[in-house]
Amino acid sequence: MRIGFLGYGEAARAFHAGLGGPALAHDRLLDADTGAMRAAMLERGASPVALAGLAEADWIFSAVTADQSLVAVTSLLAHLRPGQLLIDINSVSPERKRETATAVTATGATYLDMAVMAPVHPKGHATPVLLAGASADDLLPALLALGFDARVVGSAPGAATAIKMVRSLFVKGLEAITVETLLAAEASDCFEEIYASLSVSFPGLDWDRFAGYQLERTTRHGHRRAAEMRESGATLHALGLHGDLAREIAAVQDAMGDVGPTAGATLAETVQAVLARRGRRH
Repeated sequence: MRIGFLGYGEAARAFHAGLGGPALAHDRLLDADTGAMRAAMLERGASPVALAGLAEADWIFSAVTADQSLVAVTSLLAHLRPGQLLIDINSVSPERKRETATAVTATGATYLDMAVMAPVHPKGHATPVLLAGASADDLLPALLALGFDARVVGSAPGAATAIKMVRSLFVKGLEAITVETLLAAEASDCFEEIYASLSVSFPGLDWDRFAGYQLERTTRHGHRRAAEMRESGATLHALGLHGDLAREIAAVQDAMGDVGPTAGATLAETVQAVLARRGRRH
């Protein structure tokens, strides 16, 4: 079996490292960057190919940014064939996955909705995943044999990602409310009071680790999380719920992503650095 990757960012690289062996890989950055993407592929044993080259893969993992998930697969449709499997691991709304599934199955290829339920490091492809789709039950044994930590949650595309989108509202929302609270506390000259109060009120969160981790995740991955939250907003809106909540979380995540990773020696210094980079010097 030959593996292919549509998009070769962090998730694809982590999956490839776990699965091992050669692979085919296409990423739109192949044509846009200065060779860094091609070098990253070659270093990991992936052969850089044009979209048409993915026709040689038996299984294709679609691992692009959330806003490009349908666009990327649409570009690939002309090169899909019966017998191929497209595994959509993108963090997008159920409706987006249903649209993608309809387009893929029209070519005769098989579509699998896969939701990745935890950070891909350090477990790579063995990170817990949920599966949904008409062929999910049939594909489960092969995935388990390859070392996936997978379970089937539905026979219709969208059932797996629905769980991811709803859960992410809480996880990414908790990140957003934590960093905005700490930033507001510092800007209001009451950081120590707020930090001490929250540590007492929510001791189970282990604030000595938790607060710094939330800041690190949002500054390092804020843009990707923002795209996911916009998809969560679309999910909530389709359910008749308050999708604007997820969109506001996306705005916070985007702002933190603009800051980029920080290297503060202490939590307070990191908060000060983030405030400064966000244009609120204190």
